[in-house]
Amino acid sequence: MYPKEIEKYLLTVQKPGRYVGGELGAVIKDKHDVDVRFAFCFPDTYEIGMSHLGIKILYSIFNERPYIWCERVFAPWIDMEAQMRAHDIPLYALESGDPLTDFDFIGFTLQYELSYTNILNMLTLGGIPVLSRDRHDLNHIVVAGGPCACNPEPIADFVDIFFLGDGEEVDLEVIELYRACKRDGKSREEFLRLASQISGVYVPSLYEVTYHGDGTIAAVTPKDGAPATIEKRAIMDMDSCYYPDNFVLPNIEIVHDRAVMEIFRGCIRGCRFCQAGFLYRPVREKSVGCINEQCHALCRNTGYDEVSLSSLSSSDYTQVVPLLKTLNTWAKPEKVSLSLPSLRVDGFTDDILDEIKSVRKSGLTFAPEAGSQRLRDAINKNVFEDELINTCRVAFEGGYTTVKLYFMIGLPTETMDDVAAIAELGRKVVDTYYATGNRVKGKSPRVTISASSFVPKPFTPFQWEPQDTMDVLREKQQHIRASITTKKISYNYHDSDTSFLEAVFARGDRKLNKALLLAHQRGMRFDSWSDCFSLQNWLDVFAECGIDPAFYANRRRSFDEILPWDHLDYGITKEFLQRECERAYRSEASPNCREKCMNCGAKKYGGGVCCEKRQGVL
Repeated sequence: MYPKEIEKYLLTVQKPGRYVGGELGAVIKDKHDVDVRFAFCFPDTYEIGMSHLGIKILYSIFNERPYIWCERVFAPWIDMEAQMRAHDIPLYALESGDPLTDFDFIGFTLQYELSYTNILNMLTLGGIPVLSRDRHDLNHIVVAGGPCACNPEPIADFVDIFFLGDGEEVDLEVIELYRACKRDGKSREEFLRLASQISGVYVPSLYEVTYHGDGTIAAVTPKDGAPATIEKRAIMDMDSCYYPDNFVLPNIEIVHDRAVMEIFRGCIRGCRFCQAGFLYRPVREKSVGCINEQCHALCRNTGYDEVSLSSLSSSDYTQVVPLLKTLNTWAKPEKVSLSLPSLRVDGFTDDILDEIKSVRKSGLTFAPEAGSQRLRDAINKNVFEDELINTCRVAFEGGYTTVKLYFMIGLPTETMDDVAAIAELGRKVVDTYYATGNRVKGKSPRVTISASSFVPKPFTPFQWEPQDTMDVLREKQQHIRASITTKKISYNYHDSDTSFLEAVFARGDRKLNKALLLAHQRGMRFDSWSDCFSLQNWLDVFAECGIDPAFYANRRRSFDEILPWDHLDYGITKEFLQRECERAYRSEASPNCREKCMNCGAKKYGGGVCCEKRQGVL
């Protein structure tokens, strides 16, 4: 529960429910009965953090151990932060109301690069020294995991331990080691050295980075017996993998307020811009029976009447229709709706439509990503125009009138003709609605085109590619607008300024730690929010630190350059990524993992899709 001294200030801030705790399902323990206290920190607001599946899983698995108490901490919004600073109230956990200084571990999830300033701000608000080197004794161990841990170098000075890959096992192993070290009176340094020997654990302070005169990396050298390469952790048996049967139910409306069921990890597709599709290889499915049992238990315990079947590409689940039919044996009579938020155009069928529209119907969302077939081949999207049009026709016949289409601009090899093709594809979807004879009568179609800006990411075939400059991205955004000729299409796009900063930190190195610290000292945070973001402030910070941000965002790397993340192993070889990049230059698509193995490297995990029988492979 929140500290009593905060009570008098709650009515002065927006959404006081963010800060009070006491939710149904929250875990309360006696702090004197536990050996390890873990503050799970989400570096954004309560509404966003409470929507995140990872925090739900780890919160539950930690708290199942009687000797661990995991509590939740979220970034206070600006109004609440002002009250906390004015009245010397430290950042606290929602379950106990205790400040971060009372915790052994302060853990962050790294979901997006623009949250980095929030991490530093939360540490400062909680009374924790920001720099790792300023933290002493065996407490206040700052750890982090999540997708951005695949290149942790821009925040390496602030985090003691990074977890690479699936966290359910490795996190607990580190906590167990800490518990033993605490009992045996070992030092912080001894604990970190021992932790570095656990698979999936990266301790950045045990590595020295040297540079060439041109600013590129010369070498990453391990110290004190740390491994030269750190390999991610991957859980191969998803049926036996822990999954909670209950969620903490939020006090206020959150972004995704529903039950979420993970149906598989990984992706077979290999879209060349998509980091998640490579980081989480290989594909590992849960069985229909396991999903059904876990899903029903979750709905019974939480009371949710909507279940989102979560994955990177839900229609690629091999038993998707039997799964939906099985779930609907209880979902229909209990008035629980099912949603597949990650449907592919080529995976949408009448059977799927019949199952997901049975209780509640909303708009459908698809991601062609590029307007022209040439560019879709270059990015390996493997979606064809006739598939999109047919899918929309099926949806319109099924009673849908709203379709959202997601695209990306600034992709490698893109031309202005490719950009104009985005608007043209939207127009063809509108025309398809009017050409569908048995559509809903008396309604007009609503087609929304959303265009985000391409950000080159580590561990993708495009990790060497430059990002378009902000001027070029803005020109492409306006070219789409000018190419739209019907009011049936609405258009929105993502601000290129924030995409530029995301690109800087996505492929950054340790030199950026200096800039991040200065930005924090100048009060910069919530960079993913337009209310708070200022590109000019960041440009001023970079200039003062002697850093050229274009070196990270807009520079093409050579294939033989040492990249800041080359000492981290996510199971995908650099040689495979280079081959895929070269295929993109030729607009050559690659088959998906179930059609043909392209030898990405993920076979070494010995399970999942890599061990399925498929034509010409096994």
